[in-house]
Amino acid sequence: MSARVGIDLGGTKIEAVALDENGRDCFRRRVASPRGDYDATIFAIRQLVLAADAACGETCLVGVGIPGAISLATGLIKNANSTWLIGKPLHVDLERALGRPVRVANDANCFALSEATDGAAADARVVFGVILGTGTGGGVVMDGRVLIGANAIAGEWGHNALPWPEGDEWPGPECYCGRRGCIETFLSGAGLVSAYSGNKDWTAREIAAAAASGDDAARAAIETYTRRLAKSLASIINVLDPDAIVLGGGLSNVESLYSRVPQIWSEWIFSDRVATRLVRAKYGDSSGVRGAAWLWPA
Repeated sequence: MSARVGIDLGGTKIEAVALDENGRDCFRRRVASPRGDYDATIFAIRQLVLAADAACGETCLVGVGIPGAISLATGLIKNANSTWLIGKPLHVDLERALGRPVRVANDANCFALSEATDGAAADARVVFGVILGTGTGGGVVMDGRVLIGANAIAGEWGHNALPWPEGDEWPGPECYCGRRGCIETFLSGAGLVSAYSGNKDWTAREIAAAAASGDDAARAAIETYTRRLAKSLASIINVLDPDAIVLGGGLSNVESLYSRVPQIWSEWIFSDRVATRLVRAKYGDSSGVRGAAWLWPA
């Protein structure tokens, strides 16, 4: 088997992409997620994989990215915002339904793996992948392999406290995890909206567009967001010291981040020189599903 199919199992859609041995797409399809229905989710993934097999003319290797992780204690899904997956033996049920081995990983890990394999950080040994959107996912790839960690939470930076908090950042907003001041509460789309002093009905995308057009309040919000992102990434660099940090998700489209964050993050980095590169994801929204396919190396 040389073709591999990646499945991105999201809360609203399930996407499948099959890659040939050269990393080229040979199949792509997207269906709505059967929210709240675990058995229907297994069936939908099975149908997508069988369609990919038919399109590629072979039985494909299968990798699945999920918004959660497999507990190393129980083998069941944990920490999934697609809550109908929690407590289920997803990989076992998929292997039974498909009659072949299946690899399952966190979706942020898949994103990082995609960009480290043939994306924006393909030449880097240590890569930290960041998804800035509804939440703030993170994943670590070292020498082409996803770092899972002893507790299956490697890369979960979003639920650490915002480092070096300033006056208005402490104790910080409440987070759904039960704590306050988590990085996610500041760097998610909602975090940007909360930093904006103008129209509170605007979305993060609208604020970013207004900032690019010169709106003073929007530019101030983006600058606040940029400083918080720089501090947060500085703490990652101090611990992991990656060759490259790759940004994905809706807020990764804020062009000024790629110049401004590296200009200021050295204020908090424990080094006289910062060689870490900050880059935009090459494959954008497709990085996660491609990374699921690359759970089976070429």
